[in-house]
Amino acid sequence: MKPISSRRARAVVVALAAGSLALTACSKNEGGDSGTDSKKDQSEASVQSKAVTYADAAGSTGPAEEVPGAKPGGTINVYQEAGVSHLDPGQIYVSDAGQVANLLFRRLTQFKEDGKGGVSVVGDLATDSGKSSDGGKTWTFTLKDGVKDQNGNPITSADVRHTVERQYASFIFDGPTYLQTWLSGADYRKALPDGGFGKKHLPASVLDTPDDKTVVFHFDTARPDLPQTLAMAGYAIVPEKTDTKAAYDKAPVATGPYKIVSNKVGKELVLAKNTNWDPKTDSVRHQYADKFDFQFGITESTQTKRLIADQGADKNAIQFTGGVESTQIQDVIGNPAVSKRTVKGYQPYVMQLTFNLDRVKDIKVRQAITYAVNSKSLIAGEGGAYGGDVAPNYFAPTLPGYEPNYDPYGRLKMPQGNIAKAKEILKTVPAAEKKVVFAYANSEAGQKRKVAIEDALTKVGFDVVSKEVDAASYYEQIGKLKNPYDIYITGWGQDWPSPGTVITPIYDGSQVADGSSNYSHVKDPKVDELIKKALSQDPTAAAATWKEAQHYLLEKVIPAAPLWYTKQFQLSGSNIGGARYGSVSSLIDITRLYVKS
Repeated sequence: MKPISSRRARAVVVALAAGSLALTACSKNEGGDSGTDSKKDQSEASVQSKAVTYADAAGSTGPAEEVPGAKPGGTINVYQEAGVSHLDPGQIYVSDAGQVANLLFRRLTQFKEDGKGGVSVVGDLATDSGKSSDGGKTWTFTLKDGVKDQNGNPITSADVRHTVERQYASFIFDGPTYLQTWLSGADYRKALPDGGFGKKHLPASVLDTPDDKTVVFHFDTARPDLPQTLAMAGYAIVPEKTDTKAAYDKAPVATGPYKIVSNKVGKELVLAKNTNWDPKTDSVRHQYADKFDFQFGITESTQTKRLIADQGADKNAIQFTGGVESTQIQDVIGNPAVSKRTVKGYQPYVMQLTFNLDRVKDIKVRQAITYAVNSKSLIAGEGGAYGGDVAPNYFAPTLPGYEPNYDPYGRLKMPQGNIAKAKEILKTVPAAEKKVVFAYANSEAGQKRKVAIEDALTKVGFDVVSKEVDAASYYEQIGKLKNPYDIYITGWGQDWPSPGTVITPIYDGSQVADGSSNYSHVKDPKVDELIKKALSQDPTAAAATWKEAQHYLLEKVIPAAPLWYTKQFQLSGSNIGGARYGSVSSLIDITRLYVKS
């Protein structure tokens, strides 16, 4: 799961710890001291992770439990610096679009939170979280009655099949690939080149829709994580009748509580109530506000100033994926009336300085940069202890298998960078290889990161050429195989609580392609062998394999330099009700907000 570039009745317990869970003291819309003690924050992020549960029909039946004090009406203003990356569900893999998707789109399953750290997978369009058979190789889902799109058309199994098959089309390049590769292998596009828009479809032995209400997935190996996979925004339903292919990204059809009424790309996105959404079929979402008005181009510093002042329309506003601007954090935490309007929590993201291995081929260069980077300076730009903690490795504290003391580059002891070590490594490196092209996002956060990277690398002898990239399309640009950059900051968090959702999408050699999340273009036989091994093991056995993979990558390959673990610290206006930290989104839970008056 990529951050925006600026930045789970009776159930079966899954033997995985739920990642990306809120800190107890910070899951409600209240103050607290999160951010002042990194070790305490990390301990809570890990210890308070609970087992994900798979809900039955009773746990998947709507309506959602009412938010105390909630009332209908009003418009919620949403402030954001960069425009939304995508609106086509198949293209959604970044947190900003994922947040919008929670209002617009429904999928077969969905994550449900209890506000206390408990997360379950419930049936969203399906009656439950799915029924497995054949040792977990076959999964069957039955669709609920009464589910329609915004045009009043019933959602059927044909729409589910279409949603899966369109993922094979070439115009879908920026979303998750788990389901496609599980069904058809790494070269899945070859199995259905036209994405199901012609006469050819996936065979019933792979994806079967025996009637309008039933969907059956057949895999060649057990896929116990499927219910969590299908809960991703990238697998939200696209009704077959109204699919406009590539153009769908600008005007998608809603199945959730809200629909798009205006979309001025990069400027403003307005959502209004979808009258064809039936709350009785939805156990997760609410439809309190009349509208959501997303306003883009508002910097984090301006957002923070306006929300601190809390005047006029700003009283009805929230920060979307951005947070309290770093220089104004003391203004927020020092004012109790303002501080109580914040939500805080540990995010699952590990920010890294990623190397384009097609261009940065000398491992000594990668080693030197990894030693040189200044995590302390970068974190200061994110808001200090409230914005993040030093990352010594590739696994976040929210992830099962996290190793807090695994620190091969001494990042914890020297967060400002080991300049002497970096210089020593560079002694035998030719001058031509010391020139590096650094891509950064044209946002306030991107500018701060640019300064920190340039400063650290220049000190050890690198010639840094910085290139500005549009923040809204940042991941799309660096995701091109032939991109003209040597290094770029990327962030990744688990798609569900398993190291496999970190190692596989960003380091699997079979996923080196345009639009892939393998931003470093790693193609290492041992890494691929370890991934294949871990994916065939039960979670307990796989944990050791994932650990081995991380150590090998970080010490022998060095596709990226770990920089910092992210935290979220967001502010909302005084007339916003229902605000709490979202365990799954790692942002304010946008599905339960209301306007107080």
